[in-house]
Amino acid sequence: MTLGYRTDTYGQTGPGGERSGWRENATRYALLPLRIFLGITFIYAGLDKLTDSAFLSASGSGSIGDMMRGVRDSSAIPALIDLALRSPEGFGYAMALGELAVGLGTLFGLLTRLAALGGALISLSLWLTMSWQSDPYYYGNDLPYLMAWLPLVFAGAPMFSLDAVLASRRRRTR
Repeated sequence: MTLGYRTDTYGQTGPGGERSGWRENATRYALLPLRIFLGITFIYAGLDKLTDSAFLSASGSGSIGDMMRGVRDSSAIPALIDLALRSPEGFGYAMALGELAVGLGTLFGLLTRLAALGGALISLSLWLTMSWQSDPYYYGNDLPYLMAWLPLVFAGAPMFSLDAVLASRRRRTR
């Protein structure tokens, strides 16, 4: 079973007669560690939120409501926080389920570009709201996550992914 694109070039002679080597293969697998890291991290983040009853509360120590109220005035877009504060519990569940869906899609390579776009949007919204006040800006962790999602938005998951398996099946049935 083929789990990726261009698997037929492994070890074959290239157009100029040169043999395809480790560099070409390393390039094909380059995004796999990033996918694994982001997928596991977002699955963990989603599950952590879903299993933390304090987080999914409108108020109280460790609640999403108190967390958002604490950063409202220092965020780049306070209106986003005001919107989430209409229903902190609902927003907390939406965030947790969104992180879980993004993580699973990324880890298994299913609708990877869409999952990565979701991850980028989650990271962007967190950067503009929760970690905006970080000084210097690179101390906030949401901006590097945003940047880490972008290669997967552009490239998808061509290797070891359900997307690759589905694409291979589509090519065979044509």
